[in-house]
Amino acid sequence: MAEPLILAIDQGTTSSRALVFDASARIVAMAQQEFPQIYPRPGWVEHDPEEIWRTTLETSRAAMQDAEAGGGRVVAIGIANQRETTLLWERDTLKPVMNAIVWQDRRTADICARLRAEGAEATIAERTGLVLDPYFSATKIAWTLDNAPGAREKATAGKLVFGTVDAFLLARLTGGAHATDATNAARTSLFNIRTNEWDDELLRLLDVPAACLPPVKDNIAEFGETLEAHFGRPIPVRGMVGDQQGAAIGQACFAAGEAKSTYGTGCFALASTGEKIVQSSNKLLSTIARRIDGRTSYALEGSIFVAGAAVQWLRDEMKLISTAAESEAIAAGLEDAAGVYFVPAFAGLGAPHWDADARGAIVGLTRGAGRAEIVRAALESAAYQTADLLDAMAADGAAVERLKVDGGMVANDWLLQFMADICGRPVERPEMLETTALGAAFLAGVGAGVVPSLDAAREVRRVAAVFEPRMHAGAREEKLAGWRDAVARVRTNG
Repeated sequence: MAEPLILAIDQGTTSSRALVFDASARIVAMAQQEFPQIYPRPGWVEHDPEEIWRTTLETSRAAMQDAEAGGGRVVAIGIANQRETTLLWERDTLKPVMNAIVWQDRRTADICARLRAEGAEATIAERTGLVLDPYFSATKIAWTLDNAPGAREKATAGKLVFGTVDAFLLARLTGGAHATDATNAARTSLFNIRTNEWDDELLRLLDVPAACLPPVKDNIAEFGETLEAHFGRPIPVRGMVGDQQGAAIGQACFAAGEAKSTYGTGCFALASTGEKIVQSSNKLLSTIARRIDGRTSYALEGSIFVAGAAVQWLRDEMKLISTAAESEAIAAGLEDAAGVYFVPAFAGLGAPHWDADARGAIVGLTRGAGRAEIVRAALESAAYQTADLLDAMAADGAAVERLKVDGGMVANDWLLQFMADICGRPVERPEMLETTALGAAFLAGVGAGVVPSLDAAREVRRVAAVFEPRMHAGAREEKLAGWRDAVARVRTNG
């Protein structure tokens, strides 16, 4: 009998990846393709849905073919996705009405301002655990309905449907199944995380017709089977999860107080709060960590819009480095950043500030500052922003003693040591860095009976390195004070 394998789709902001895992959580095969970012206007970010689909299908086929050439057989699929990115498509043809509006997009700031003026902010926060911000899907849906020709009429009639990327991929894979999972639904500003249902009052506030919304399932569920044409045979989709919640599962952050932080395009820190909803007083998000067998677990989340994207900007726009990896040696070659701070508010500031109108800045420049100081300051910004999140979590009663990290940036030893120093906590890097895909694979594996339970994530997790803080407290506070002053210079909301 062929060894059972799990195909995990990790559809991210800048690339689509497919990884095949065996029952021991070992990667058997992997494929990845980048796709273009579209910037129609300042503050607008879009993706071509057909490129999302093409790269997902091609990488999935490639990884599956490589894996099965070794004698195994893919028995189930798990999907992890960039969250909040919003699509609407025709229910019958599966054709999108326009480009996907990406989570980073700020075009709906005026809608958020109007809702705030109408007094809707408290209602949204209490029911969804989210702040009122263009980041989330609801205002993107409303904008699309009002700007794509005929969209509102079709959506009201049930002919046009909404989904985040997980739901769009499910529809394309299965030939039309329409569903999402609780972690993705919780990021829309339309889903009541207390009742685990779409909220009629929020639908009214945002003017979104219920007919276009997907049914919301547990993270482990029977989502549908793929069309035979895609992989030569039907394969069941048994797990779906938002990428950051997937990473938390892959990092075995199950008990209250366990936390992970993922460094990709942005940075996202999740601290488990168990079955308790912690309503933040410090502009963090209360969100669903997972829903299994109808039981919901929650987390506090801090979302940073720009982390690795700052290094990409240095490489692609400023030409200060030729590869992202080059930044580590440059930073390590300096004693410090010479008072230079890089606030990467390219798309506003996320947690704990939530300032949609803030814009990026490099401050503290002197004649002696140059390329190296700017590169180091860009890396340092990821650590400073993380420290802000951990301080806010502690103030909300969810203190984090150790931080588990993952994502592309954490291969940088210098960055992780600086992060431990600035955050004043041990920083832990696992052997398996593909934690988002691993989380999706665990969910699908449990659903397919290949993995006994999610506790297997704790059993297979191995730590590769621990970075202990060694900076003097006085030096840490001096650096943090400079960071806070730099952030204050770009904020527009006080």
